Amino acid sequence: MFAVIKTGGKQYRVVPDDVLEVGKIEGEVGSIIQLNEVLVLGGDTPVLGVPTVAGASVAVEVLDHKRGPKVIAFKKRRRKNSRRKRGYRDEITVLRISEILTDGAKPTKGPRPKKEKVAKEATTEEAAA
Repeated sequence: MFAVIKTGGKQYRVVPDDVLEVGKIEGEVGSIIQLNEVLVLGGDTPVLGVPTVAGASVAVEVLDHKRGPKVIAFKKRRRKNSRRKRGYRDEITVLRISEILTDGAKPTKGPRPKKEKVAKEATTEEAAA
């Protein structure tokens, strides 16, 4: 099953366990958020929304907040010694699609546990040396 969602003025085709970068969305890292603007639900019998599918939502987990690549706007007026350089970076939220919900259901899956780095334990041979 797939869904087409709309967020930040853009549309994305998503399936469960997809990771995507969208414009900044409010939410704590590691929390589950529901996106309610579902335009299409696909599968055996696709459902098209007019404009959105009633009762459908997509549960997503917020993985990270970061900034995108720098975009430089450079303006030059020739023969006038006039130059302007301006740059900016978009605020981006990285999301993982947890599940696609229909009929007003609530998310059943919680956030995934974080993987902790396992420190190598010193063996008795290394401790003796």
